[in-house]
Formats: sequence, C-alpha cells, structure tokens
Amino acid sequence: MTAETSQTLDRGLRVLKLLADTDHGLTVTELSNKLGVNRTVVYRLLATLEQHALVRRDLGGRARVGLGVLRLGRQVHPLVREAALPALRSLAEDIGATAHLTLVDGTEALAVAVVEPTWTDYHVAYRTGFRHPLDRGAAGRAILAARQSPVTDPGYALTHGELEAGASGAAAPLVGVTGIEGSVGVVMLADSVPERVGPRVVDAAREVADALR
Repeated sequence: MTAETSQTLDRGLRVLKLLADTDHGLTVTELSNKLGVNRTVVYRLLATLEQHALVRRDLGGRARVGLGVLRLGRQVHPLVREAALPALRSLAEDIGATAHLTLVDGTEALAVAVVEPTWTDYHVAYRTGFRHPLDRGAAGRAILAARQSPVTDPGYALTHGELEAGASGAAAPLVGVTGIEGSVGVVMLADSVPERVGPRVVDAAREVADALR
C-alpha cells in the first residue's frame, strides 16, 4: 500500500475477488484468514458491500457476490468493444472478411463488436448482439478449446456452414485476460478458410488481449 491508496477500499475489492473465485461462498472466518485481518474488519467490509448490493449473505452466513455486480458488468461490453475495434478493423481490411469479437454470456457466445471490410464487393452480414451455442461456430469452439488448454496456446478453430450455409469461420481465443472469456474471428463466404487466415486471426486475438490487459 502507498500513501495514495486506500487500505479499506483495497480490502473491499479483495473481498469481491475472493468471492468471485468461489461457487459456494465464504464465511467471515474464511475471509478473515485469507485477508489476514480480524473478523471485525471483515464484518464491516461485508456490511458496506451489502448496502450497495455487491455482496449478499445466505441463511448459513456465507457471503457471496451480490446482484449489484451485474449492474456494473453491463458497462463492461462497451469498454471491451472500444478496446478491440482497432485490431478488428485491421483484421477485416487485411483479410477482406467480417471480423468480430465474441464473449461468453452464460452458455452462449455473444458477438459484442463487429467490423465489416470496406473494399470487398460482398461479405457476410454479422451483427453485434448475435448469439449462438458455444459448441457451434468457430468463435465458440475457440473458446471451448481455450478452456481445455488454458496454459498453452490453443491455436485457432475453423468451421464451415455451422451457423450460416456457405459461410466459413476462423477464430482464436483471448488468452491471459483476467475476467474475460472470448475470441476474435472472421466469417466469410467460402468453402474453406485460406491458410493464412488462421495465423492472422491468432495475431489479432493477441492484439485485443494486449489492449484489454
């Protein structure tokens, strides 16, 4: 801690991070041990976070992340979209195909940013807000591949005709971005994806990941 930072705020944020990393919640004693502070401090932190609906306590007294976090989360997509747009524009213009950033939303893949090339005669219409199952389409398959090998580079996924007849896709997952699970990809009207597209998509995903760190 430095003179410019708030110890109380730091502890409150650490509480939220600890609770976000568990599915079953944590007790006051568990939080006290993890934070290295006494139970009285934890009680005060939880009471303050509860007032803002950022934390809730169940009947057993275990603290969990509250619904107020969702209201904050709604503002994440615009920020992520803005950070990703330069890399997506470059990808779309380079490949001549529609580029997109897709994030996980529950059990679905959600397109949160889309850039279409400016110089092609035709391209696939792919809209922001488009949803599809994670196990269909290159964007979702790339995300699932990253889940299976989170440490190593999962490469890229290629698909054809899974979401739209006659369309092929390539996507690479975002790697090393805390709290965000997603992929960067392109979709094109083609029977197959040209060889150079896969590595180019991987590079774009790295660019987006760097912008989000």
